[in-house]
Amino acid sequence: MYGVKPPGVLVRSKAFLIIDKPAGLPVHAGRAGGPSVEDFWPLWRQGRVGPWLAHRLDQDTAGCLLVALKKSFLLQAQAAFAAGEVEKTYWAVLRGVPGARQGVVDAALAKQSYGKAWKMVPDAAGQAAITQWRVLGDDGARALVEFRPQTGRTHQIRAHAAYLRHPVLGDAIYGGGPGALHLLARGLSLPGLAAAEAPVPVHMRAAVEACAGTL
Repeated sequence: MYGVKPPGVLVRSKAFLIIDKPAGLPVHAGRAGGPSVEDFWPLWRQGRVGPWLAHRLDQDTAGCLLVALKKSFLLQAQAAFAAGEVEKTYWAVLRGVPGARQGVVDAALAKQSYGKAWKMVPDAAGQAAITQWRVLGDDGARALVEFRPQTGRTHQIRAHAAYLRHPVLGDAIYGGGPGALHLLARGLSLPGLAAAEAPVPVHMRAAVEACAGTL
């Protein structure tokens, strides 16, 4: 497993795990090799098959990731995601402070390629993307914002933060500057099935405390 410590387990049952994925660890193995969440399948496997990822997180996003241990649970979880029944909460530290304290971003997103790179940009012809947000606190130069996506588009939180003209700190793709991405999948809830809350990772603690005390 490349010497990488297994992600912490936030919730464990016979049917699933909710793990605390560290920032920088991809969920899938890449073409270039290196560690990924999938490397830990043998550690968590129950029986001859599985586990399975019930959803995805960006490589540089930390926090709650649902892993199905049984195929029956995977199908339940996938149905819940497809029906919009899953409640996802993200915390992000943004560059600057929004003028309003809360709002809704309703901006369809489409993939835009430039050279070998790409990003998601607002595009009326893209896929619908809706995110609720509210400021939890700020230090005058940065804001701790809670995002609740109502859809599940690629890079949705990051692209919508940039749409607000306050990109996520450390998000070089969307204008947040260099450094570690300050984005956490804080909470995950599948009504009647599973729920968990992830702790603030080390690289975000100073900024989070500066913006909102010791949340």
